[in-house]
Amino acid sequence: MPSPLIDRISIELGAQEPWPKDVKLFQPYEVEQILLPDNANCLAVQAFLKMCNLEFQVEPRANAEDMSPTGKVPFIKVGRFVTAELEGIVQFVNGKDISLTDKLDNEQKSDLRAYMSLIKNVIEVAELYYCWNDRETYNEVTSVRNGSVYPWPLNHIKNIEKKHQVVKKLKVLDWYHKTIEEVHQEVQSCCEALNVRLDNKPYFFAEGPTELDALVFGHLFTILTTPLTRKDLAKIVRRYPPLIDLVKRIEIDYFKKESEHF
Repeated sequence: MPSPLIDRISIELGAQEPWPKDVKLFQPYEVEQILLPDNANCLAVQAFLKMCNLEFQVEPRANAEDMSPTGKVPFIKVGRFVTAELEGIVQFVNGKDISLTDKLDNEQKSDLRAYMSLIKNVIEVAELYYCWNDRETYNEVTSVRNGSVYPWPLNHIKNIEKKHQVVKKLKVLDWYHKTIEEVHQEVQSCCEALNVRLDNKPYFFAEGPTELDALVFGHLFTILTTPLTRKDLAKIVRRYPPLIDLVKRIEIDYFKKESEHF
């Protein structure tokens, strides 16, 4: 596995080259394979790139996660360089003197990092909990979709491997033994904090959309539009109309459409 130093050098070298028109964003298949947290992160990166007015093409791959340098999706291929996940992709884009946060002061940038961390540590973990630790959701949705692109018995083996990986993470984070009610309370507290920070503004910062808006869009849009056995997460998000309005605004402005789910 490449070292962090090699990764950083690659990002710096890639940032020196202009943004090509054949950039590819790799992710799992949307219709039959992708799961809630991965779909959220893929949409967040798509929104960020669109906010930066950067061209890219979505390339679905059954083994996108295995292809990724970090083992997580999405990842982009820009010329000779491959960069994964929102944080790494933001860093790569910033290296090309393209930034959504250059007008923010240090305090605002600190706030942005804190709220992005909150989303990753609460909303995304709750999505993992639902997909892999809620028996009903796992049996009816996760196990079917995650293994859909593989033949028997590989699909069964892939599900076991992934479930073991996620359960291990949930245990480390002290989420594995949470009740579903405790998970809901965590998500509600997170949404409340985001709602207060948004404060009825068009975006989280008056200067315009940032990667924080892209990340919130990715996760909340996915929660609101993904058919799940349990509807609780979507019900929690719908308690906060300003957050719903943010999701609608980004969908219309950057994806040029409006979802029928709102």
